[in-house]
Amino acid sequence: MVASCRLCGSEGAAEELGVCGACIRSEPGEALRLAEEAHRRSRHRYGFAHPPPKGGSGVCRACVNECELHEGERSPCGLRRCEGGRVKHLTGDEAVVQAYHDPLPTNCVSAWVCAGCSTSGYPRYSYTPGPEVGYRNLAVFYGACSYDCLFCQNWEFRVSAATLSPRMTPEELAALADERTSCICYFGGDPAVQMPHSLRTSRIALETRRGGILRICYETNGSMSWGMLRQAVEVCLSSGGCIKFDLKAWDENLHVALTGASNRRTLENFARVAELVEERPSPPLLVGSTLLVPGYVDEREVEMIARFIAELNPEIPYALLAFHPCYMMRDLPRTTKEQAEACLRAAKRHLTNVHLGNRHLLT
Repeated sequence: MVASCRLCGSEGAAEELGVCGACIRSEPGEALRLAEEAHRRSRHRYGFAHPPPKGGSGVCRACVNECELHEGERSPCGLRRCEGGRVKHLTGDEAVVQAYHDPLPTNCVSAWVCAGCSTSGYPRYSYTPGPEVGYRNLAVFYGACSYDCLFCQNWEFRVSAATLSPRMTPEELAALADERTSCICYFGGDPAVQMPHSLRTSRIALETRRGGILRICYETNGSMSWGMLRQAVEVCLSSGGCIKFDLKAWDENLHVALTGASNRRTLENFARVAELVEERPSPPLLVGSTLLVPGYVDEREVEMIARFIAELNPEIPYALLAFHPCYMMRDLPRTTKEQAEACLRAAKRHLTNVHLGNRHLLT
């Protein structure tokens, strides 16, 4: 059963977080103090720092956290530590990553608009005018993340980040893209904190394919540096791939409470990529998505996100995803059909291409 909010007493709060969505928006001071405690418990159990350290000599600018690590301190993502006054990348040229082949069409969040699973992109970026039956996606799961989502649907990545395993070099990963592989999709966790590895892997794989079809796609929270993201955009544009941004919440206080980080970097990066979507309308370069977390990410949040996207380009595809209880929000219910329909209506008031995923999870 869900718990009562420690601030207003209403039911519907996740017990580990201790505060409801309404109070986070209306009373952020005390609400964010409670959220900070939850994130500290979450990250400390795996040996990671929280909040992102400041004032140390080990400076890392890979993502929104912009850590300044003190001697011996390990970063929130788990991949870096300050040694001798400088940041040490604990995996060297390798990444904490695992990969598998996923037959097309697959359940990718962007499947309804991507070249591998829909009618878009043929013939330049797809082997067939519809779903590429007989081909497959190389699904690359990065075992680290810049965020600390309390509702994380793939929370097990934290074990990989803590143990720094399994690991692969870019060369080893690229070699898995065989002649039946028509796309590579980086997700996780999140590729944001291991971007150089994904870019190196992509370039090796594309060079090996030498002009053949091999789309490069990303599913990300969008919190990486713009320099890294810009390189990824170039690879995705030229190969026919998509970049899917997970827009977790609109209200910044709510975003901090749920993820442990601000959403400003993500929104800025999304807007920058949106400026480039007309360079390749089909398949779409940019896709947005939002997980509908009961009691927190509601119709109001979705409408504000949809309005933001529409101001950039109302034709950018936007996916809403049903939630199931996970990680530190195991006591929440699944997304209801009523919530999903209300959020769909809110999004469609602003956008022309809205999709509801994970329908089988709705109650």
